[in-house]
Amino acid sequence: MLQAIENNNYSALSATGRDWIVRQADDGLVAALSRACDIPDILARILVSRGIGMDEAPVFLSPSLKALMPDPSHLLDMDVAAERIASAVSSGETIAVFGDYDVDGATSSALLLRYLHALGGKTLVHIPDRITEGYGPNTPALLGLQRSGATLVITVDCGTMAFEPLQAAHDAGLDVIVVDHHIGEARRPKAYAIVNPNRLDETSPHGQMAAVGVAFLLIVAVNRTLRASGYFNQKPEPDLRQWLDLVALGTVCDVVPLTGVNRAFVAQGLKILATRQNTGLRTVLDLAAVSGIPGVYACGFVVGPRINAGGRVGKANLGVRLLTCDDEAEALSLARELEQHNAERKAIEAMVLEEAQAQAESMPDSAPLLVVAGKGWHPGVIGIVAGRLKERFHKPVAVVAVNDGIGKASARSVSGFDFGAAVIAAHATGHLIGGGGHAMAAGFTVAEDKISDLAAFLMQRAAGVTSTRSLTLDGLISIAGATPELIEQLDRIGPFGQGNPSIRVAVQHVVNLRPEIVGEHHVKTLLIDRLSNARLSAIAFRVVGTPLGNVLLSTRGKTLDVAGQLRLQEWNGKRSVSLSIDDVCESPRDAA
Repeated sequence: MLQAIENNNYSALSATGRDWIVRQADDGLVAALSRACDIPDILARILVSRGIGMDEAPVFLSPSLKALMPDPSHLLDMDVAAERIASAVSSGETIAVFGDYDVDGATSSALLLRYLHALGGKTLVHIPDRITEGYGPNTPALLGLQRSGATLVITVDCGTMAFEPLQAAHDAGLDVIVVDHHIGEARRPKAYAIVNPNRLDETSPHGQMAAVGVAFLLIVAVNRTLRASGYFNQKPEPDLRQWLDLVALGTVCDVVPLTGVNRAFVAQGLKILATRQNTGLRTVLDLAAVSGIPGVYACGFVVGPRINAGGRVGKANLGVRLLTCDDEAEALSLARELEQHNAERKAIEAMVLEEAQAQAESMPDSAPLLVVAGKGWHPGVIGIVAGRLKERFHKPVAVVAVNDGIGKASARSVSGFDFGAAVIAAHATGHLIGGGGHAMAAGFTVAEDKISDLAAFLMQRAAGVTSTRSLTLDGLISIAGATPELIEQLDRIGPFGQGNPSIRVAVQHVVNLRPEIVGEHHVKTLLIDRLSNARLSAIAFRVVGTPLGNVLLSTRGKTLDVAGQLRLQEWNGKRSVSLSIDDVCESPRDAA
């Protein structure tokens, strides 16, 4: 039974200095929702406390494409794009896909390629090299695709700000359709069509979609156009649902809110992923020893980093090649190469993180935003480092890798600060060479001698933004109550992610029995309830050397209150529960 915590002001004792705030729920509404939806009290209580009411709850608990996916035609230029692609397929034109090198770009590219291949279409693909080409379309690559026979190029997860390359393509007679989700400027590049829910003149309420979600709407629209033209009278019509695993992977890894249609994409896509029908994805899961049904965690922390590794420190097109591969031997070779690149990425990341963190720690606590820069830092890992620093300091962060007088940056934000909009503003005012992004993540290019001015601009832009120093809990649970059956009930509120955070609970007055360092950066312990003698394995990731890690290691045998997320583990057919620790505080009874 989930209960409210009696005293939720732990900021003076919390290892991370955060207040523990407990979500509240009206008992009457909980009872009514429990009856109406025929769900246990615990689910109803969490739904109510998260603002999910009687009308929304049925769809929230059973997110379906039928209920949540919008008509693709509501997006500007969608019908124009669909007609052009359908015409190209019908007339046998060669269509090129120009993608980004991250997971959203790789899955978007793979989705379009698999769909076009299923139609019998002729395709080319180009994923730019992060170092030599940089982000987004470039003129040599576009004209190179044209020379290779392409008459139509579809850019995915990029293109909204590619003014000069798209003008060059237009002048050369090459049609370009932009499929993107990044915020743009008032002016638009010269393109045949721009399908982007975040166009400034767009009224779509679905701006939270990742590029792969927009790409899925596109293939729905193309399929509908081809059906109306009679294209499938002589050919089998593909079942588009078979590629929802790609949509789920890209949506999760781009850390967009798992609300609305994204919730349906991920919920339904995970069902497809569970069948392991995509050869490349199955190979990655097998190599990583992921057993059972893969979920959001497997997408975000197992598969995603490996798909990303090619674009970060290896060959940019490895991820797309793996996701479109149907040959078992080739898939294994690609997956092993990505595994090797991922190990290399981890080593490079650790070095950059150490230097970037030292810079961040030297900045005043009052700074609302952090900009750190270093010469020789590898551009392929700065996004991960920015994310790590954001988690550590709870502030918007930009990490700039400087090479040959040019800084390439990746930024991550917190709730309340739109980093994508800030980058667009910085570009418009002459602080940047280029850039773009969305609210929670952005990237940009800046001259080395303008980094200080840019930092001042961003600081001013972020003035008044207060990063939250609270930890939101869904309630209190006893160790004895942490059962696999409870987690199965709680998982009905998933998929969890940005916009629908994992359920976080606290256990009170438990003994920190035997904390120890595992790996290089993690602290594992065993928590025990003195009254019931119930035990719960717990681990805090990447905390060695942090206040949280220090408290855990120095309180052996003491009583703690521990906040975290329950995880279900399966080994040799047996199921157990562990706690992923987010914060601890010395229990008030021991703190005096």
